[in-house]
Amino acid sequence: MKTIGTYALEVTTRRGFEDAIQRVTELLAEQGFGVLTEIDVQATLKKKLDLDTKPYRILGACNPGFAHQALEVEPHIGVMLPCNVLVWDEGDHRVVAAMEPRMMADIVDSPALRAIAEQVSARIRTVLDRLG
Repeated sequence: MKTIGTYALEVTTRRGFEDAIQRVTELLAEQGFGVLTEIDVQATLKKKLDLDTKPYRILGACNPGFAHQALEVEPHIGVMLPCNVLVWDEGDHRVVAAMEPRMMADIVDSPALRAIAEQVSARIRTVLDRLG
């Protein structure tokens, strides 16, 4: 797993694009996350700008229990929810990247929020480690 700055985690896979999306969705569910939103960036750019781009999908993942805890600590944290998970095609492999939840605690100085973010980060890391 590769860390991108302090804001993202990334892995690559040889799975096909749709298979990678399906598998990451399954792994997120195993960790208590549901996918609330799915944005097909490729289709949107084609429709709105008539651009041909590589497959790129944004999955808005949420663990309701952790989201509730974080919102109780800091209601404004909702501007960073849900946690985005990205899948895009690089030809010979796919990239799967996720927001690093600890980033929220770096922005909001709260020990309670940091504890929640650490738990969420551990689960997101498990998802990416198991993707294969």
